[in-house]
Amino acid sequence: MNYWNRALCSVTRRKGKSIILFAVIFILGNVIAGAIAIQQSTANVEKKIKHDLGATVSAELDYQKMMDEGQSFSPDALKVEDIKKLGDSTYVKEFDYNVKANLFVKKIKTYEMENASTMGNMPKTLTLKGNNLLEPLDFKDKKVKLVEGRTFKQDEINSGKDVAIISKKVAEANGFNVGDKVVLDSSVMDFKQDGSMEELASQDHPVEIIGIFEPTSVEKKKSDGKDQKGFEAQFMETEQFNTVYMPNDAVMTINKVEFEKGKALVPDRYKKADGTDATEEDMNQITPIYVLKSPEDVEAFKEEAKSSIPNGYKLTASTDQYDQVGGTFKKMSQISGYVVLLAIGATLLIISLVVILFLRDRKHELGIYLSLGETRTKVMQQILIELLLISLVAMCLSLITGNLLGKMVSESLIASDAFAQAGDAANSGGTMMIGGAGASMPTLTTEDVSSAYEVTFSISYIVTFLIAGLSTVLLSAVLPLTYVLRLNPKKIMM
Repeated sequence: MNYWNRALCSVTRRKGKSIILFAVIFILGNVIAGAIAIQQSTANVEKKIKHDLGATVSAELDYQKMMDEGQSFSPDALKVEDIKKLGDSTYVKEFDYNVKANLFVKKIKTYEMENASTMGNMPKTLTLKGNNLLEPLDFKDKKVKLVEGRTFKQDEINSGKDVAIISKKVAEANGFNVGDKVVLDSSVMDFKQDGSMEELASQDHPVEIIGIFEPTSVEKKKSDGKDQKGFEAQFMETEQFNTVYMPNDAVMTINKVEFEKGKALVPDRYKKADGTDATEEDMNQITPIYVLKSPEDVEAFKEEAKSSIPNGYKLTASTDQYDQVGGTFKKMSQISGYVVLLAIGATLLIISLVVILFLRDRKHELGIYLSLGETRTKVMQQILIELLLISLVAMCLSLITGNLLGKMVSESLIASDAFAQAGDAANSGGTMMIGGAGASMPTLTTEDVSSAYEVTFSISYIVTFLIAGLSTVLLSAVLPLTYVLRLNPKKIMM
């Protein structure tokens, strides 16, 4: 009888020991399979969410640093030359920079958030957002959708023509249509120490409406039937509705007019923190946005760009939102990694000891094989075949049950973490994001990440588990095979 037949007979005839070894491998296999399933699922959801968010990085004022430093801190303005230099990076697919201006309007009706009375007697504000691309990045990234009209032409960008794309809400409130030539009024306001305001002067900026947009978040909300918004969501939505897209040079021209008028009427407001007069360049709010070739390039680009941006600015990536809300999944990935290592270590130790104990009971059988002239190599091959036969059956079953176990454990962890986060939000009363990417970055919630998370039965999961499992079983056979090598048939048979 060759060693293949002996191995098969040994497994089937020693049912008790085979079942014990099967149970040990099956239980440990479930732990390894479940941990691998969770680890791969968290990696997949991170990759998917970051891909959906896009690989965009913007340089913007670090309001937190400005508050920490106090009124004496005045960051230098971003220069267009530096922005273009960063745009030549090998990580960058394309880039745009937005010159921004805020107009205090009186005649134009703006969109107001729910319970706007809680904001106090603040003036109505329109945000002008300049662009250098024919189709602004917000449209390319599907953050806003053009519902009527068109985007910019190259000659309009080059000449800084006074053309604008406005939101549907603002257009409806004022009765504006595509093709209309309208006037954006602007007031120079003097803010008193007692909190009151005084209008010192007003001026008009004529523009032609070439397009009307609507944020995609509104369209999604309609299709989902969801209408509940937190304060931060309302604030960001209001900012987006009151945004007007124009060519960069057109916004710069308006900024120049506003700067000259404001400086003549309220000169104290146009001074830097160190007491020197602010220049027109200092008043231009420039926000560069870089579209990278891949989300994996974000950290490398941030490191490269760090030295090129002035002190007081920070780099914000679209993928940063996952880092903020995906803490649960990162913890699960980290824990599952530790579990895989511990389970493999435990498997190595337990299987080695169990097999050695079984071989000690069979030393007379093994001694007879060796006495009859069977080589040690074939005896060791028989032991390996027995171990692999039982392991393969146990692991194939572990693939299914371990996947289900991983799904149940991860769902339980997600549910408990969501409950804890809801309690924290209720206690803190919510927070509002000041500054930052605002309307230029998509809003991601823990619910979005949770809905994208799924433990699947994939090819990569099967291959990874079988390689890890079989490698562990083969390594655990080292000690038992060493025991076989040390057997002396003469001593056994005496």
